[in-house]
Amino acid sequence: MKISVAEAQGQLLELVRLAEAGEEVVLTHEGRMVAKLGAVASPARRWAELTPEARLSIIREVVANAPPKPKHWPDAAHSQDFLYDDNGLPG
Repeated sequence: MKISVAEAQGQLLELVRLAEAGEEVVLTHEGRMVAKLGAVASPARRWAELTPEARLSIIREVVANAPPKPKHWPDAAHSQDFLYDDNGLPG
């Protein structure tokens, strides 16, 4: 849909609703196209629109590029050991 900027001023809410519904709204000024209104897809929406194969591909890429886990992962009982010296005193 093409509409002049002057006409669009009074109909902005309706034009935004049309854009959200997927209609391309083109604003014109003196007969020239100057802007487009379109829906912005959220990351969740884009993810939902992907095929299962595309999702799996992205997950595999993230896992492949993730940093390795540390060799010694401290558990809760030892998570603050670095704060103390060998004698148990604050370091």
